[in-house]
Amino acid sequence: MNRTEKQEFVAALAGELSGAAMVVVTRNGGLTVAEATELRRKMRAAGARYKVAKNRLALRAIEGTPFAGIGPLLKGPTALAWSADPVAVAKAAIDFAKSVEKLEIVGGALGARVLDAKGVAALAELPPLEVLRGRIAGLLKAPATKLAGLMQAPGGQVARVLAAYAKKDAA
Repeated sequence: MNRTEKQEFVAALAGELSGAAMVVVTRNGGLTVAEATELRRKMRAAGARYKVAKNRLALRAIEGTPFAGIGPLLKGPTALAWSADPVAVAKAAIDFAKSVEKLEIVGGALGARVLDAKGVAALAELPPLEVLRGRIAGLLKAPATKLAGLMQAPGGQVARVLAAYAKKDAA
């Protein structure tokens, strides 16, 4: 790479990282081309990106971003995975690392907070964002549904009593 290509790469990587909520740092020594392709495919399916970058260029790209704290993790053959959905990228990386032992999760950053490998694994155990939103909506809807049921119950009881008196008078 010449100097302009490096500058373009750093600018492009910094631009992509600016829209990310989570970055996972992996050590990818020994991955075959087929395994790396499979990892990229799984990351894309999860809505995440995965890129192998020279550590020096990656350090320049994360300068001035909330992910600057992952700089010390960038040692040896590393790669970055990132996404706007923090759980998706963590889950995809952890799942692939379980199936392919050559991929090691070094750590990551959730915004400005730096996580170790255990922190990334704990984040991967959370349910996806859509499921969490659904649970919150269900929790918010449940009291209103119960309240509506309670409000209808007395009116229904009065109507049944009046109907019983009406049938009694008619007989």
